[in-house]
Amino acid sequence: MRGLGTIGLLVATLGLAGPERLWAQTGWAERAALAERHRVAEIGHRRFTHAEFWRAVDPIVASPAFVVTEVGRSMQGRPLRTVRFGRGPVSVLLWSQMHGDESTATMALADLFGFLAAAEPHPLRDRIAKQLTVTFLPLLNPDGAELFQRENAVGIDINRDARRLASPEARALKAVRDQIRPRFGFNLHDQNARTRAGAGLQAAIALLPPPAGPSRGYGPVRSRARLVAGWLAADFGHAVPGRIAKYDDSFNPRAFGDLMQAWGTSTVLIESGALPDDPDKQRLRSINAAALLGVLEAIGSGSYRRGSPAAYEALPFNRSGAYDLLVLGGAVAVPGAEPLRADLAINYDDPVGRTGGRIREVGDLEAMVALDTLRAAGRFLHPVAEAVTGRGAGSWLRIGAPAGFVIRATADSTSTEVGRIP
Repeated sequence: MRGLGTIGLLVATLGLAGPERLWAQTGWAERAALAERHRVAEIGHRRFTHAEFWRAVDPIVASPAFVVTEVGRSMQGRPLRTVRFGRGPVSVLLWSQMHGDESTATMALADLFGFLAAAEPHPLRDRIAKQLTVTFLPLLNPDGAELFQRENAVGIDINRDARRLASPEARALKAVRDQIRPRFGFNLHDQNARTRAGAGLQAAIALLPPPAGPSRGYGPVRSRARLVAGWLAADFGHAVPGRIAKYDDSFNPRAFGDLMQAWGTSTVLIESGALPDDPDKQRLRSINAAALLGVLEAIGSGSYRRGSPAAYEALPFNRSGAYDLLVLGGAVAVPGAEPLRADLAINYDDPVGRTGGRIREVGDLEAMVALDTLRAAGRFLHPVAEAVTGRGAGSWLRIGAPAGFVIRATADSTSTEVGRIP
């Protein structure tokens, strides 16, 4: 299917009949190009405030194509707004950044607004408007976004407040859900950048149609969500093959995704992980936007029903436990001591931006797993001053210290530098 490019998926290939002949899916390449073309340039980094976000999108959502409604206020009084598009019979709800430090999908939603508001005609936009009524609730946790932290202003994880509804942000989301009674929902998050797709590559995307109860069974609502997840698994595969995982489906009675499913909304969790050389998640932003455009079209046409439960179930589970960087085979030369053969494990304070490296383990680490590996056999690793506590023979290389090393060809600290870590 990848070879179809911008002409979309061929009707004959999909075996469409009757009215569905009008709904050949817009191809990945075309949707990816639309996402790039309508990127909101004012949001160019993954850290932004509520004011910065709305300052960038307000001119876009002022279009008559949208209805913007204030649906509540955060703990600190920042307005929570929905943006509604379309006039169709099927209601869809998407919400993002209920964790204040998970902004990839919020950026993608801004780009969707850009496409949906654009003046030039496009059949994809027309189909979505005719078949769906889409309600977006972007940046649900604006107070958390101010500090780029997970929780709201009083430390509540909004995604664990679906049962009690103690926070105003959770109450706003539940009220929107109860008012519009969406048939489909998308719970948009970011996950740990160190997560892998099974035993393989760093996971760029993880999917989950969450369970509606402890039995984790598949009634009609969850089964419909699994079809959507299967459709998304295949679609994301165009952009990030081998980097798609599925999230653990243990039931959480406090979580919004699980309870949305229980309340009758077929809900899919989309978690954005990370990609190499994408420190601000701008590639993942565009991948999200392209996939969301596609899945909205698939819901509107009903073609999501051709999504395969097997395509979802075949995904590997998210797997944690990887270090950011392993340095293998070198000799650590602490001042005042004989060099020792020792591997290094390093994690970054910001694993997406790969900044703030810290020493996490030293020793025989050849069996450990990392997202990146540097082989330093025959080299000497001289710690910089910030990595060492004390001086001379009274020096310590401490776990948690900054991971700064000069790589040299010999144990002599004045010998030629051949590299640096990080």
